[in-house]
Amino acid sequence: MEITVRGVKKQYPEDLSVGDLIRLEKVETPEYVTVALNDGFVEGDGISSTRLKDGDSVEFLYFMGGGRG
Repeated sequence: MEITVRGVKKQYPEDLSVGDLIRLEKVETPEYVTVALNDGFVEGDGISSTRLKDGDSVEFLYFMGGGRG
């Protein structure tokens, strides 16, 4: 199946979870990543239970705090 990851279309095996994709893509510090899937977000237990399908679009986001103190 074809999934767009970080703006690049790639081929992956069927029946892939979001967690599987995180491992395949070797996402750094996966415990801090937020996953955007199509028009929403995948949170918590959804990482391992959400299955991807052909045509999905995935982004890995890191939110940072900071600024002037």
